[in-house]
Amino acid sequence: MSISTPNAISTPSTSPTITADALIIGFGKGGKTLAAKLSAAGRKVVVAEASANMYGGTCINIGCLPSKSLILSAEQARRDGANSTPETREAAFEAAIKEKRRVTSMLRDKNYHKLADQDNITVITGRAHFTGPHSVEIATAEGPVAVTASKIFINTGATPRIPDIPGIHTTPGVYTSTGLMDLDDMPQRLVIIGSGFIGLEFASMFADFGTAVTVLQHNAEFLPREDADVAAAIRAQLEAQGVKFLFNADTKAIAPAADGGVRLSVAVKGMTRGASQACDSTPAGTGNAHTDITGATDTTTTTSPTSNPTDHATMSHVQTKPSDDGEPRFAEPAEARFCLTTDAVLVATGRTPNVEGLHLEAAGVELTERGAVKVDDLLRTTAADIWALGDVNGGPQHTYISLDDYRVVWSQLNGSDRPYTVKDRKHVPSSTFLATPYSRVGLNEREAKAAGLDYVVKRLPVAAVPKAQVMRRPDGLMKAIVERNTGRILGAMLLSVESHEVINIVKLAMDLDAPASTLRDMVFTHPTIAEALNDLFA
Repeated sequence: MSISTPNAISTPSTSPTITADALIIGFGKGGKTLAAKLSAAGRKVVVAEASANMYGGTCINIGCLPSKSLILSAEQARRDGANSTPETREAAFEAAIKEKRRVTSMLRDKNYHKLADQDNITVITGRAHFTGPHSVEIATAEGPVAVTASKIFINTGATPRIPDIPGIHTTPGVYTSTGLMDLDDMPQRLVIIGSGFIGLEFASMFADFGTAVTVLQHNAEFLPREDADVAAAIRAQLEAQGVKFLFNADTKAIAPAADGGVRLSVAVKGMTRGASQACDSTPAGTGNAHTDITGATDTTTTTSPTSNPTDHATMSHVQTKPSDDGEPRFAEPAEARFCLTTDAVLVATGRTPNVEGLHLEAAGVELTERGAVKVDDLLRTTAADIWALGDVNGGPQHTYISLDDYRVVWSQLNGSDRPYTVKDRKHVPSSTFLATPYSRVGLNEREAKAAGLDYVVKRLPVAAVPKAQVMRRPDGLMKAIVERNTGRILGAMLLSVESHEVINIVKLAMDLDAPASTLRDMVFTHPTIAEALNDLFA
């Protein structure tokens, strides 16, 4: 049952209060799966979703699936040469956006009806906030609806984290990932603030479409949590696609450009040059297809801790007099100011739990220091009979973790003798869908060393895998960490075509405590990428 539809919202005038067994705030993966299960068990369920455009949750509408649809379209454009001219680029991008919208609309409709068509489920479109420990008010287009429920589940996901940069909220052409995936026209130039994996996926995708992409990284090290050899290989592949990097870069201000684009004032630490010039004192719209670094002799040069975007720039690190305690004291590194002009800016600086407006204090629900809903190993909040599932509880931000959160919660509701807990969750894998996908599970070498483990490193170039050669995708490397005396698989990093499929085999072996020799000796079909595990673990 529904009191709202994708195209209209109505509130029953005779009964503004609904009493339910369960209220789920948010239509995400964990929440929608739990709603269907509770309904099948005969429970009366209310699902509150703030937007009709978000039925089904983040993954379906603005996350995993639309981005992967666009990534596949971009790869096809690159293979077909459709990214070679402005006309073909625009046509390929327009077709990709149209297909993305078709897929998301179809999935959103299916997800909506999967719940709303059940007699035990009421879907209400509107923003919910707590009014008490077991009471919520939902603000719909037709007025407020009050809901009381014996059990409440918070599944509101996460929202993009927006840094405090002057002009970032008011300048046209500045987008989060949500907006950038729904443009009608392809930007010829794109600046990405942030070099985490979300930003890199977009960098790879738009580079494949033919956009000139520049990534601004706050610090000096690329992918600092990854092993240096893996990070270097990922960076090399992105640079081969034409992606440019500017390291140690802080965006100081954003404003409209005279040519209708966007101008960024960027400070690059550890660098000096003859003169630094404010953005408002230089002409906009100059430069080539890449973002223009005003005053630079090479506007597209990749920068690193040992290089910079101008031939005459120098690095400096000035030591000053000793401090009062006798230890050396260093001045702030010198910096150069640059003005970048671009058509669009993507803000990819992470995501933060979406708790704004929930009035959690009214229910006694506390937050962590990082702003997530505080939960225990059973995902129970600090209030009785209120749970939090998915990104909002501060766990790994993956839709499959939200699904596993559902398992944690359901194991408590179905009478299990021993509920499944977050601590029972093993070896969470991840995949980043670059032109060559990067997938990993478990510890990398950096982490194994920090933990003091005795390990051996296994390496295999993807060029040695027959199927990769057949697919004409020989780029990348495979790396695994194995405990020396036990043969236990500690982790694996796969920068390879189809790595997002193969990594699940490694995870399964780790979950089963199978030694590396199991994958070394396993009989795989041929030719496949999976059979590379025979050689990787040899």
